[in-house]
Amino acid sequence: MLTLYTARNSICTQKVFMTLDEKNLDYDMKVINLFTNEQYDPEYVKLNPKGVVPTLIDGDNVIPESTLICEYIDDIHPEPSLVPNTPFGRTQMRLWSKQVDETIFEATRELSFSAQFREKMKGMTEEQRQARFKNVGDPDRRARFMSTYKEGVDSPYVFQAIANFEKMFKLLEKALTESGGPWILGRSYSLADINLTPYVWRVEYLTLLDLWTEDKPRVQEWWKQAKARPSAKSVIEGRLTGLVPY
Repeated sequence: MLTLYTARNSICTQKVFMTLDEKNLDYDMKVINLFTNEQYDPEYVKLNPKGVVPTLIDGDNVIPESTLICEYIDDIHPEPSLVPNTPFGRTQMRLWSKQVDETIFEATRELSFSAQFREKMKGMTEEQRQARFKNVGDPDRRARFMSTYKEGVDSPYVFQAIANFEKMFKLLEKALTESGGPWILGRSYSLADINLTPYVWRVEYLTLLDLWTEDKPRVQEWWKQAKARPSAKSVIEGRLTGLVPY
């Protein structure tokens, strides 16, 4: 039995949930409370030295990093396949995963915090705020966190996030045009679509999506189909509305 460590509203874990759902796989789930620092519990850090979620346990195998977890799941349960069957296709899929991991993940975090979670931080005491800042182990992440709290939408990290989304959606429109769709790599739904879906869902939730997609008909059509995918509706919409338990 697979065991997946997650946290509430973890975007990174959402794509793992989607992959498991597409494969119709059963799994145990363990929820890590990030607000009480459970991710830094010594036993969990043994599994995931970065102290982040998700982490997948498969027998004696421990797999961190959501993108790697999704590929691992496809490797051990290859049907239905979520990976292209050609070397070039797999490379293109991984280029999209790489873009999500290296730019869109952080961009989504900055937009989410500046648009929503910053207001919650304002209601904390100074001691509580400093504890939250200290809780962020990585110095670069802490700097971004503090900047978006202090400066809000005027933070340079927010400007960078907006630029990264603008670039990504332009590339997505181009990719969908060249592939002929309906999916990023063409006719077959793949991990490229899964890896991107939770992040686009988040910016739609923040009512920002139209800023980048109103002049991109291919992206609009892709998103209409992507958010209607049963795995996406169950994993993202279902958990947001409480219809699917954590």
